[in-house]
Amino acid sequence: MKILITGGNGQVGFELQRQLCLLGEVLAPRRQELDLADPQAVDAWLDEHRPALIVNAAAYTAVDQAESEPDLARRLNAGLPAQLATYCLEQGCQLVHYSSDYVYPGTGEAPWQEDSAPGPLSVYGQTKRDGDLAVIGSGCRHLIFRTSWVYSARGHNFMKTMLRLGRERDALEVVSDQVGAPTPARLIAQVTALALERQLADGLYHLAPRGETSWHGVAREIFRQASAQDAQLAIRPERVAAIATRDYPTPAQRPLNSRLCCQELERALGITLPNWQEQLALTLAEQLDS
Repeated sequence: MKILITGGNGQVGFELQRQLCLLGEVLAPRRQELDLADPQAVDAWLDEHRPALIVNAAAYTAVDQAESEPDLARRLNAGLPAQLATYCLEQGCQLVHYSSDYVYPGTGEAPWQEDSAPGPLSVYGQTKRDGDLAVIGSGCRHLIFRTSWVYSARGHNFMKTMLRLGRERDALEVVSDQVGAPTPARLIAQVTALALERQLADGLYHLAPRGETSWHGVAREIFRQASAQDAQLAIRPERVAAIATRDYPTPAQRPLNSRLCCQELERALGITLPNWQEQLALTLAEQLDS
């Protein structure tokens, strides 16, 4: 079976290549081989290679930059999944797609359910919502995993930024009123492989570790765990000060409530998702040992 992984060089795509290699022949073309922003190039590639499963890990994830590049964000986050869904419908194959907590308005404190009404606050969130709706509305066989605060030992992400700043500075200010769960790309790929192996029923599922915290809480835990793993830091966890979102303005508005209820996924797969602190420890160890 040929498996197309789009965005194979990204955080999630790289981990997917590790996890899905036992299920078939993995095709993960780089940008110079396949320009995902070009619909004609995508059609030509699909026609030539005819994958039997598509796992769409590609996305425009520069949240602030999307405010000034809405057309490119719309193509990659909405147009591309719609195009892949059309192919899957025509070929009778399955599409796996990844969504974001940014599709929700961020109000309240209750965890979002899969059937909660979206209300994105940014171009990024709007285009991710539109991509989800395109996949669902296409009629193709699909799995959509909606996740939050993705990070890994690869690429650009909050964990790696904090480690760099923690070596350079002895004090930091980090937002404390945005609440969710940091999700390692490794866990996303592991759940994807398990879902495919167990033939999880089509639909939309929330996927994040157990527990909740703020970005401020994540930063302190990064420094606490990194220090315990003998990382050389200039900062101590207690030197991370909490600030409000309003005190750290950005071009794109962020949701304050990114909590995701993942009980449906746990029930459907018969699993218990790990807590976010355990997952952070594993990813930190991978980063610090590299």
